[in-house]
Amino acid sequence: MPSIHTPSPQHLFILTGASRGMGRAMAEQLLAPGHTLLCISRGVSDPLQSLADKTGARLTQWSADLSDGAAASARLSEWLSTQQPGACLSASLINNAGVIPAIVPLRDSDPADLAQALRVGLEAPMQLTAAFLDSTRDWQAPRRVLNISSGLGRRAMASQAAYCAAKAGMDHFTRCLALDEAGQANGARVCSLAPGVIDTDMQSHLRGADQSSFPDRGNFERLKSEGQLTSPEDAARRVLAWLQRPDFGAEPVDDIRNSKAIS
Repeated sequence: MPSIHTPSPQHLFILTGASRGMGRAMAEQLLAPGHTLLCISRGVSDPLQSLADKTGARLTQWSADLSDGAAASARLSEWLSTQQPGACLSASLINNAGVIPAIVPLRDSDPADLAQALRVGLEAPMQLTAAFLDSTRDWQAPRRVLNISSGLGRRAMASQAAYCAAKAGMDHFTRCLALDEAGQANGARVCSLAPGVIDTDMQSHLRGADQSSFPDRGNFERLKSEGQLTSPEDAARRVLAWLQRPDFGAEPVDDIRNSKAIS
């Protein structure tokens, strides 16, 4: 009688915005034996698939426009319904995707540009989180939601109203979510984490902004010239280490720079 192959237990990770920057670095670092990774990004990556093949990780990639978060969350719910909860050691959703609209004062902003920034940066994370928590509510495995926030969600900056508002909204919905989950028997642990200042395309975009529209440009130029930017790879390592901390979610809103536990 032929033997029946039982899949080995896996740690499940769902990651948005894996196409570049810290998101890409997180995806690469999550492709390890015993891991199942679902990436939801602008496009799929052949190099990521090649890395998964080498490491033995299970990788699924979706090309999705997160300005339509409702469609992405419906697809996520359907996909999670096909997973085997008993074969899952843990399940984590990492809401990393975000966009920076044109760096101009709000009075000069394009309405469609504002809408996209808020949909990708706030609406989609809320919708995906709702789908994740609903679909896994009966799972026995530990569940975690990590929202990648920003210091700009906690301090104002001229010409960045939409980005700052999206990140501030992310912080506050995480606080509300923590209250929701605290009353559940196997409630998810949640955290909105500011990962520090990272050397990504976003930083280049800010340094290249028109000084007359963006009075903080000099501060970003100084961060680069003084070597104060963290590489995407190092930032990813620190963020993923934070996700695995025993006290993850003890503070729903946190800043990686406040911790001496991760260097």
